[in-house]
Amino acid sequence: MIEILKEATIGSIESVYSIAIIIIPIMLILQILKDYKILDKITGPFHFLAKLFKTSNETVLPLLVGIIFGLSYGAGVIIQSAKEGNLNKRDLFLITVFLATCHAVFEDTLLFVAVGANGYLLLGTRLVAAFVLTYILSRKLSLNNFKEETIDEVDQSI
Repeated sequence: MIEILKEATIGSIESVYSIAIIIIPIMLILQILKDYKILDKITGPFHFLAKLFKTSNETVLPLLVGIIFGLSYGAGVIIQSAKEGNLNKRDLFLITVFLATCHAVFEDTLLFVAVGANGYLLLGTRLVAAFVLTYILSRKLSLNNFKEETIDEVDQSI
């Protein structure tokens, strides 16, 4: 029993370390890019997504990070944006819906292609499903659908 607990503890610490050595540099780079206004130039061409889904322009960065790097790394950017007060509940919900449907497009697509899947069909289906679902919800939901509470209140309830 002690060996199992020891192995689980060591495995957990190694997993947290692996994630931290990826997320911390990404967050530092993103902060530097934001401070020097480079991030605005990178996300600028993608502001059509914010218009399409009727969200704030601040949703573009978390959306792009989640699409490229996946949910686990994108979550750090989403949480940081929410804590900075840049995203309202509706924006957070729509980002989550989009990313739940379509995240880590490069990594996941390449993994499935390696086992024989059609990458174009897989990627196309995921992107279309994410856009259609998020678009429909963005038209049906207003900010009034969401209870007003701060991100700190959400953290405390978890």
